Amino acid sequence: MFPTDPSKDAAGEPEDAWPWVGIYRGPRASCREFALVLEAAALPYRLIEDLAPCELWVPQSQAAAVREELARYAAERRRAPEPVTHRVHPHAGLGAVAYGALLIAIAYCAGIDLFGVDWLDAGAIDPAHGLSQWWRALTALTLHLSPEHLYGNLLFGIGAGVLASRLFGAGIAWLSILLAATIANLLELAIAPPYYRAAGASTAVFAALGLLTGYAWRLRGGPRERWLYRAGPLAAGLGLLALLGTGKAHVDLLGHLFGFLAGLACGAAFARARFTGSRRRGAQLAAGAIAIGALVLAWTLALHTALLAAAR
Repeated sequence: MFPTDPSKDAAGEPEDAWPWVGIYRGPRASCREFALVLEAAALPYRLIEDLAPCELWVPQSQAAAVREELARYAAERRRAPEPVTHRVHPHAGLGAVAYGALLIAIAYCAGIDLFGVDWLDAGAIDPAHGLSQWWRALTALTLHLSPEHLYGNLLFGIGAGVLASRLFGAGIAWLSILLAATIANLLELAIAPPYYRAAGASTAVFAALGLLTGYAWRLRGGPRERWLYRAGPLAAGLGLLALLGTGKAHVDLLGHLFGFLAGLACGAAFARARFTGSRRRGAQLAAGAIAIGALVLAWTLALHTALLAAAR
């Protein structure tokens, strides 16, 4: 710390020999705030808190750069939007109930080969058909290869879905998850080799994880936030993707990765638009109805195609 009298240095030399100049004088909280700004910009400063009011000093040679940095910071503060106010949406569990009931119903139908159709063959990801059977991008999300596969996706899917529903409302959250997962499966259909086969709701589970990650990541993306703080949600999401989405036999790596990335883009877009869902029940019901209707249409096309092929 340097002397409280800026007209003389420690040796009692006159003011023209003093290498520091006062840049701000005011409340202690403001001084500390500006000091953090200068610290983040790697600009030297000295904070004198034993004066009233508090003072902030900088090297005379850096005064112009400091003034420019503080002016830029003040402009960013004026432009910065108000923090998003989140109100938890009610009935977050309704979408999870529908999700669980749907997966269990499809598992039962597939288990008994309802209508004499092999549901797994009719609805799984099968790049041999390309995008001509686009509905597989939807139907594959409801199929599972074993009870353990189903139970795992029920557990993680319900957890992630409820969190997303609390943010955006059940209907909008699950429609967003379905849309992101469908985009991921369409990409998989387009680029996977012809022998590739995949099915399971895990793509939707990772789409939900990406949705939450992208939303939290972009909300922290303000100009005043340090990069480590901003990257925290993204690092956590990527860690969960690596932990849960890889490393096992017969894991749909492409689906997990594409699902996470599609959800990440959706969540980031929501955060950028400061979208927190709709409080109107009708909007949530309409979004949920669209999601269910899309799945019903996809399975109708899948079963119709399978029955036509069997009749030939």
